[in-house]
Amino acid sequence: MDGSVRVGCRTSDGRIIFVSMPRRALLRGVTAAAGVTLLSGLAVPEVQALPPVLSTDVHPVESMRSLRRSLVECDNMLGPREVVTTAQEHVRLIQHLRREASGQDRQSLLQVQAEYAEFCSWLYQDSGDHRAAQYWADRAVDWANACGDRDLVAYITARKAQLAGDMLDSVEAIDLAAYAQRLARPGSRLSAMGAVYGAHGHALLGDELTSQRTFDQALALLARPPEAPDGRGRWLDAAYIEAQRARSLSLLGRHHEAVLGFERAIRSLPANYRRDRGVYLARLTISQLAAQGPEQAATTAHAALLIAASTGSSRIFSELASLDGRMRKWRHVPEVARFRQALDSHLLHEV
Repeated sequence: MDGSVRVGCRTSDGRIIFVSMPRRALLRGVTAAAGVTLLSGLAVPEVQALPPVLSTDVHPVESMRSLRRSLVECDNMLGPREVVTTAQEHVRLIQHLRREASGQDRQSLLQVQAEYAEFCSWLYQDSGDHRAAQYWADRAVDWANACGDRDLVAYITARKAQLAGDMLDSVEAIDLAAYAQRLARPGSRLSAMGAVYGAHGHALLGDELTSQRTFDQALALLARPPEAPDGRGRWLDAAYIEAQRARSLSLLGRHHEAVLGFERAIRSLPANYRRDRGVYLARLTISQLAAQGPEQAATTAHAALLIAASTGSSRIFSELASLDGRMRKWRHVPEVARFRQALDSHLLHEV
């Protein structure tokens, strides 16, 4: 939230940790205070957040929603670093517009403000800053409740369950997912969202039976007749659930099944979901290492690294850092050596 960027750092004993650094320090290339040197692959262009220009021919609510859709597309391709500052500027602009509005206009602007806050939470989650992601998710829930949008509250609560899963907090993920399902309309896509993230929470607890049963519940809900086209969570489809199930199977040690699940999900991804492709590839590598060996895992990891480098997604880098630690004993295998060398070129190094 203070303008810093989370980046990977190789410590002197060979581990990879993640540190927060000011964006300007990254641009300079060296920061003596932190005792690290920046290598060439990590340079991040500085983008000044400019206030959006609102058309006088379009209602401000529609203008801000249109701008948010554009930022979502940018995030899909470029990752969070180049979007989050602008998204926060838009939140401040909406707050200003609300002071000038009244009645239904102010209510609608508050709804858009909640949608932007949820988006900011997602951007920080992908950046690896979970504390900031929780802050924005909490603000989003407050504003969604204030404008009386129950579907939006259910959506954000499901997303908070997803965030809890990323933070390895199994009980929080299960309880938030269950609450999201209670808030959601019975049989809705939002109820399926809650089931997906609750299923991963059960996998974190090691409860394979409940996890798989809950994923099956999510798929059954999704198979029902579609809701109105403007419903929330339109991106949730069978391929997404397949990828989340594969992640949980990997966690449970079911690596052969996880490989098949990730491969099916990756084949089904739309071409513009580039960052998601990188996340799935990175998660696939852990199961490939167990089921197919280090050569295949390293080859897939190299493809994921190319996407991580261009998007700055901490979720991808975190998975690759985990793989890096597991592959040390195969460091002399050519494919592994090439991957680790490429990964090093995108990390800071402790000196």
